[in-house]
Amino acid sequence: MKWIVWLKRLAGAVGVLWAAATLTFIVQQLMPGSPALTILSGGATKPTHAQILAVDQAYGFNKPVIVQYLTFIGHLAQGNLGTSYLQHLPVTTIIAQQMWPTIELTVVALVASWVIALVFTIATAKRRRIVSAIGSGIEIIAAGLPQYWLGIILLVVFAIELKWFPVEGGSGVAPIVLPALTLAIPLAGFIGQVTRDEFAKVLDQPFIISARARGMGDTQVRLRHALRHAVLPGITLSGWALGSLFSSAVVVEAVFAREGLGQVLTNAVAGQDMPVVVGVTLLVAVVYVLANLLVDAAYVLVDPEIRLA
Repeated sequence: MKWIVWLKRLAGAVGVLWAAATLTFIVQQLMPGSPALTILSGGATKPTHAQILAVDQAYGFNKPVIVQYLTFIGHLAQGNLGTSYLQHLPVTTIIAQQMWPTIELTVVALVASWVIALVFTIATAKRRRIVSAIGSGIEIIAAGLPQYWLGIILLVVFAIELKWFPVEGGSGVAPIVLPALTLAIPLAGFIGQVTRDEFAKVLDQPFIISARARGMGDTQVRLRHALRHAVLPGITLSGWALGSLFSSAVVVEAVFAREGLGQVLTNAVAGQDMPVVVGVTLLVAVVYVLANLLVDAAYVLVDPEIRLA
């Protein structure tokens, strides 16, 4: 019956994507201004009435809203996100050209956040009261840091003042370090908080006491026994975090002048290029859905008891 469970989850994922597509269509319809003006001139000049009518006819803007909606959903089902109003290229082409830098930044930030959170939690959780309090306090502060502000601080200190990293551009690993830390530090605070609470509970469990009684050292107990059970809440959070990181890359890529979907979305919003805005928005929704499916799979890998259940 496992396939039925996964089929239900897949149906739920399709429902989420349909809802996201419908919402973006509604927002697109409520946007002020004429799409025809954006297509013809970007709003800089005033095309003739005949030109506007021709564009409306070509793109179907003059059809009833329900017909536009069904056409929109039908195109999405075929993987067609439309054509950019400003660049006059397929949206899928524009996204494909700029997607990798954003994916790279998102994955590096997620891995970095887990490394920071786990090292910090293992080192400070369930230690002396002052050590645990300091560790918990730092996690709370980190979780509350605004990414835009943090990015500027890291840029000024480590790129402009210390010159350890390039201000923008460059090659190799160095250019991605500060943007990744900008995303990773607040997320590490969130992961650390939920992991710390679970870690403390697990360390009081009978099987941990039994492991200590067999002469196993504290570090070995934490790494081999407690950690596997303590990371489950953090894995759940990672499903949300992956989508959040992907969307937050918009801000970070703007601060560090990085290529990627952040710049694409910023330019599209400024130019009212709605097909590109819709395309990037739906891509973020797809990332959220896939992340949650991956979390379900990760649960089974981390805790075999879930697989048996």
